[in-house]
Amino acid sequence: MRIFGRVRQRPSTDWRLATNRAFSLIDDGRYEDAGELLTRAADLEPWLSESWFNLALLHKFRHDWEQARAAGLRAVALLEKDAGAPDWWNVGIAATALQDWPLARRAWQAYGLRVPGSGGGWGHRSGPGGSGGASLSASDEPLGMDLGGAAVRLSPDGEAEVVWGRRLDPARIEVLNIPLPSSGRRWGEVVLHDGAPRGERTMTAPGGGGVAGVGAGRTSVYPVFDEIELWAPSSVPTWVVLIEAATQADRDALEQLAADAGYAAEDWSSSVRLLCRACSESRMPSEEGDGLALHDPHDHSVPGHPGPLGHTTAGGLWSPERECGIAAPGSLVRGLLDSWVADSPDSRDWRDLEEVC
Repeated sequence: MRIFGRVRQRPSTDWRLATNRAFSLIDDGRYEDAGELLTRAADLEPWLSESWFNLALLHKFRHDWEQARAAGLRAVALLEKDAGAPDWWNVGIAATALQDWPLARRAWQAYGLRVPGSGGGWGHRSGPGGSGGASLSASDEPLGMDLGGAAVRLSPDGEAEVVWGRRLDPARIEVLNIPLPSSGRRWGEVVLHDGAPRGERTMTAPGGGGVAGVGAGRTSVYPVFDEIELWAPSSVPTWVVLIEAATQADRDALEQLAADAGYAAEDWSSSVRLLCRACSESRMPSEEGDGLALHDPHDHSVPGHPGPLGHTTAGGLWSPERECGIAAPGSLVRGLLDSWVADSPDSRDWRDLEEVC
């Protein structure tokens, strides 16, 4: 086979040595030194798609998205068979990071995914008054693929935390849990995530349903993706508060009240557990466990924390004092808590409200 007039051969020994050494340096976090070696490898074998794939991968690790896009496009241009190639997935991530929606659509389609709104039609964006304005190609609009639920591991290289979210497209997840403050993330934020899952969560819906996308009594498996970086921040702060809830119904009422206001409350006392790294990266049931590890990472039990899952305590006993996270504006949070107490003052109370993220 000839590529650009050159007979394609196996990579040279120098190429393999430089590439292997580069990935050893990447494992040690020495990205600059690895970049020099991978650039040298690409100079040695510029006809080889792997040369540019490896450079695109390095730039992804460095979050240098312009370079990742450029190297990725050179990689896919040299592919013999492009359908399903991971080179296209890396191009899709880089394009999503850069909000290059036409390229993102092209990448996901080339990988083999069905992408809505890719028929080449034209959309119409109205002006402030609802009429007039510029016409935009549908391919220039952000993707909205709605791929269902999944979990994402925030801060995977630090104090990792697995939260549930809604997949907007193959590279973005909207966070539905209220992350702990140690993650530096907030409810409602959108994070860019990697393509290969690291771990799974299984969940069985209760007899009455209550979990979106899971039929009553059915067990579903959800992938856990690693966060790459924050894609869209949230302006909604995170608060921690100690509540007194005489019953689970009292606690559920606070969560429902926050949801009705367009925000969120989450009983961290029951929805968060600690797992060792090995367990976190394996297939784990999404339910409260009583075997707590002493390290790494936090794991939220329920997608979006709907319904009764994750609300039991060890031995089935209810403890009225709960530590809750609340995602709501400062102008609303105290009024929300006061309204919750006013609905049943004999069984509810709160104290020690603090903004933590």
